[in-house]
Amino acid sequence: TWGFPNTPKVHPHLPTFSTIPFSGAASLKSHAFFNETGELPCHFPNTQNLSLDELVIFWQDQNKLVLYELFKGQEKPNNVHPKYIGRTSFDQDSWTLRLHNVQIKDTGLYQCYIHHKRSQGLISIHQMSSDLIVLANFSQPEISLIANQTEKSNIINLTCSSMQGYPEPQGMYVNVTTKNSTITYDAVMKKSQNNITELYNVSISVSFPISPETNVSIVCVLQLEPRKIILSLPCNIDAKSPVPSPPVPDHILWIAAVLVTVVIVCGMVFLTLKKRKKQQPGPSNECAQVGKESAIFGGKGSPRCKIPSTGSDYRCIMLVQALTFQSKSF
Repeated sequence: TWGFPNTPKVHPHLPTFSTIPFSGAASLKSHAFFNETGELPCHFPNTQNLSLDELVIFWQDQNKLVLYELFKGQEKPNNVHPKYIGRTSFDQDSWTLRLHNVQIKDTGLYQCYIHHKRSQGLISIHQMSSDLIVLANFSQPEISLIANQTEKSNIINLTCSSMQGYPEPQGMYVNVTTKNSTITYDAVMKKSQNNITELYNVSISVSFPISPETNVSIVCVLQLEPRKIILSLPCNIDAKSPVPSPPVPDHILWIAAVLVTVVIVCGMVFLTLKKRKKQQPGPSNECAQVGKESAIFGGKGSPRCKIPSTGSDYRCIMLVQALTFQSKSF
């Protein structure tokens, strides 16, 4: 470590008067993404065309912890703080230090120092500040529909969530678009931060009515900055078809079919019997005819007359037989 105020050790090569504290001068902003590589430029003009063998170069953070040291062209890892060991590389062409595997906690101000090594000692010839800003891209917002308590409900309940981002977003809301309008629904954004990575997870819960006869498109919006947003994939809800009449149970159809069949058959039988009845002679005429034939044949019935077992014809034949028996007795 270096011989700065609040540091435990004094660098063996630099006297304490050569160190330069952080100044209030404007610094160069540098952006880096979480787990990637950030750049800490030094922008040394080197107008004297000095070689690395003549220079002492190092970077330190806002807590005066050394990230990297190059002493007369040789790296000095023993003077580097443990949290930065193995995480840096120096680009000699651009005079830039690259910090690898950047974490959220690496956000802050960094200082580059360059000294000219002369026989009379070290002379500060350049310094530069870099403000490193670490970002983490939030995941694309995701919409999750919550099942309604009843199927007849026209209220939509949903949650929208996005994960693993930094810094904290400004807000979150839902746009509901129909054929004729777009309505925005917002809610209190819930957030949680990981204690180790310091990344944020955010979500909102929203409820709103919809018309079942209208197509609806729902989009969740994550507002990162005033002019920077992330949109979810649209969640489309189609209009409901008209509710059809409930189908008639099969057993009712069978019963109805049987009843219709029975009615038709009964009607046909009735018409057939009625038609036959009109075509047959009455009982009295038939009996008279049979009586005549019996008298002619000497009391013997007509061979064409069949004896039925029941009905009016049966009664008629029985009467003829009685008359025949009486005629024989006389």
